[in-house]
Amino acid sequence: MFNAILIEKKENQYQSSLTQLDDAQLPAGDVTVRIDYSTLNYKDGLAISGRSPVVRQFPMVPGIDFAGTVEASSNPEFTPGQKVFLNGWGVGEKHWGGLAQKACVSADWLLPLPEKLSTYDAMAVGTAGYTAMLAIMALEKQGVMPDSGPVLVTGANGGVGSFAVAFLARLGYKVIASTGRPEEVEHLTKLGASEIIHRDTLSAAGKPLSKEQWAGAIDSVGSHTLANVCAGTRYGGTVAACGLAQGMDFPSSVAPFILRGVTLAGIDSVMCPKAIRQQAWQRIAELLDQTLVEEATKKIGMSEVIATAHDLLDGKVKGRVVVDVNQ
Repeated sequence: MFNAILIEKKENQYQSSLTQLDDAQLPAGDVTVRIDYSTLNYKDGLAISGRSPVVRQFPMVPGIDFAGTVEASSNPEFTPGQKVFLNGWGVGEKHWGGLAQKACVSADWLLPLPEKLSTYDAMAVGTAGYTAMLAIMALEKQGVMPDSGPVLVTGANGGVGSFAVAFLARLGYKVIASTGRPEEVEHLTKLGASEIIHRDTLSAAGKPLSKEQWAGAIDSVGSHTLANVCAGTRYGGTVAACGLAQGMDFPSSVAPFILRGVTLAGIDSVMCPKAIRQQAWQRIAELLDQTLVEEATKKIGMSEVIATAHDLLDGKVKGRVVVDVNQ
């Protein structure tokens, strides 16, 4: 038996609970992992709360990330005792995920843990930090370098935003952080932000073009915020879009793209090819330090997951949430 968060659908209502499951209930897969840590992401919050139809089948164990030790494997790529981790691939949506003490998954979805990282480190970064690195790599691919000008990060106090600010600063970029929490200015400054702007300056309907302000941007908010970010991007700049905290809509125009040559780069962390994942995680392993881990994360136990999921959606959670599934 093992502990897990389980989501069931009864009378068209989501019901989430901390329960015990039997090993025989694990889904099909060629690698079984005994999990050390998982995380609580925005998508997990949507799944657990039922506020959005994230879950594709029931019952479901949520958790789009996990890290731990291989317990059994029928695939020669992984052996018992090996440290591994997983981000995305539809776990927690279509296949049982990481908010449990065990998982059984396809070997194609796993990566060996980089030598410089612990299982806790991998989950402190998680899909949020990995997505932030994919976004940075997209900016670099389009030629946005530290000497190009400042880079804006929206949703800067969230998981993606926190790591985007920190990684960009460590790479030498000047970072403008957008947040709705002015009380977190000191926290964002510690992470490396040079300038703080209030999210209200970006969140309402704006003009097709505004003053050219940033050479690049990483946006996890969407909707009017993304439209205004594009409108304020300098000629030839790039915006990496990776989230929808404000909404899935994009009430913009073609003006930034055809009059300023702005590039809008979409970031998908879920189905990202393995080679790009490995490159991103190697970059992360080189940049990550324990000060960042401590600044950007907090740890909770399984009994706190459901309540924290609701707090996360209500904007009450700062940075990353690491879940000790054995606590």
